[in-house]
Order: sequence, then C-alpha cells, then structure tokens
Amino acid sequence: MNDRVLLITGASRGLGEATARRAAAAGFRLALLSRDREALLPLVAEFGEERALALAVDVTDWESLSSAVETVKTTFGRLDAVFANAGQSVVVSFFGDGGADPEQWRDMVLTNVYGTALTARATLPSLAESKGHLVLTGSVAGRYHRPGNLYSATKWAVTGLAGSIREEAIGTGVRVTVVQPGLVDTSMIPEDSKSKPKLEPDDIARAVLYALEQPPSVDVNEIVVRPTGQVR
Repeated sequence: MNDRVLLITGASRGLGEATARRAAAAGFRLALLSRDREALLPLVAEFGEERALALAVDVTDWESLSSAVETVKTTFGRLDAVFANAGQSVVVSFFGDGGADPEQWRDMVLTNVYGTALTARATLPSLAESKGHLVLTGSVAGRYHRPGNLYSATKWAVTGLAGSIREEAIGTGVRVTVVQPGLVDTSMIPEDSKSKPKLEPDDIARAVLYALEQPPSVDVNEIVVRPTGQVR
C-alpha cells in the first residue's frame, strides 16, 4: 500500500484523537500511540485494523518508543509523518501558593520536553528515508512569559527544539512544523480558563493536516492558532 503512514503520540484523546480522525479521512494509515492502549481501541475499530495500529507507549521510555517505531515500519512498511503530540499540564506556583506538589512536576517536564525529543530521535531516521514530516505540539504559552507557569516553560523548550531539529534536517528533505495552539477545550484546560474563548481539538487537527498536505517543496515551520478573542 502506498498510502502515507502517520504516527501520533498522545493519540487517545484531545488533539491526538481529533488529528487521527482528520488524517484517516484524508487517507493516511495511522500508528496510534498512548500509555493506555485500551483507550485507543475504539479508534482502531472506527478506522479498521488494516488502517490503524494501537501501541502502548510511554514517550519517556526510549526502549518502548524505539521498539514501537520498528513495529510501525514492520506493519506498514514505511513512516511518512509524525505528530509528536503527547503532553501534560499541571498548575504550578514557584512560591507554593497552591498548585501541584513539586513531585508532580517531573512527569510533565519529562513528557513535554524529554518525550518530545525522544520521539524526534526515534522517528527522524525513518522520516529521512521517506523525506517525511515531523509536527510538534507547542503552545501559545510557549511564546510569552507567563507568571509561575512551568507548562509554559516546557513549551518554550518545544519551540526551541523544533527550530533546532529543522536546522539539523536541512538537506535531508525532512520538513518540521511546530503548531502553537491557544486555549483549547481539552481535559488539560485549567479551571480558571473554562469561561474564556476556546478552540476545539478539531481546529488544531485542521492546522496539522494543512501542514502535512503541502507539497514537498513547502515547509510550514510554525502555525499559531488562537480562538477569536484570546489576547495571547
């Protein structure tokens, strides 16, 4: 089969789930990764087992992640695009005025930064073979300073990571895009933001597919998508 293969991390909900549906409709075969494989099975049933593969993967575990990439290539014969989307968010106060306990910060930082970097490392050799496309989930929060916001700092890191990878990828044919969503109505949204203007996950999925469906000569480096009325 010559249909392009897209690997999505954090595929069981939110932006990953919405992008999986958009990509399936566009004709991609899908490798769906999540810590919870059971949560992916409804999507596999929806798309068909010949079109979608569900894999239990913790993106901070190099052995698990690299093994999954090999399974995808064995199953589908190729890898054309990757959406490095897995992420977490917890409320932080550096003065200790509420928010998550510091022990809870570690998993967010590892998932958002280390996990994204490992996803790139595990998939880029295959993307170089296919002259493929790496898309990373950043955030508008990673473009401005936010008070007491460690999540924002992790997304600053993703923005820098995307630029660094793109520089290294020059000459390989690999394209690199960072999608910077504003406030999106997902399970990660903070309680004090629920009344603010919000995007739907499918709004970001459309942005991801826009980048993926450009011709090989077009490298969309960054897409910033805010809900109407969000200042920054």
